Amino acid sequence: MKQRKQKPSKRRTHSAEFKARVALEALKGIKTIHQIAQEEGLHPVQVSTWKQELQARLPEVFASKGSVSAEREKAERDQARLERKVGQLLIEKEFLEKKCDQLGVDLSERP
Repeated sequence: MKQRKQKPSKRRTHSAEFKARVALEALKGIKTIHQIAQEEGLHPVQVSTWKQELQARLPEVFASKGSVSAEREKAERDQARLERKVGQLLIEKEFLEKKCDQLGVDLSERP
């Protein structure tokens, strides 16, 4: 039985500027997605995906800087709180392991 040789797939990577330009062109609606895809050498599904992503993320462009920084600060506070909790739990775990060892409790039978 003969085996066919497979061509190595060459994935192209596109810059953010290129994606934005193509997505904006598709969003304008002057040309069809198929026309844009053919001109740029892309698959129409890729153009549609970039267009949908642009539409979904457009509100971020006009979000006030205060709301973005407030969200970032909240995320940093949440992360710090979780890191403190992890530290606390580790200390408690080590304490309990030490006490189990002192009391002769076998930890190898843990579930």
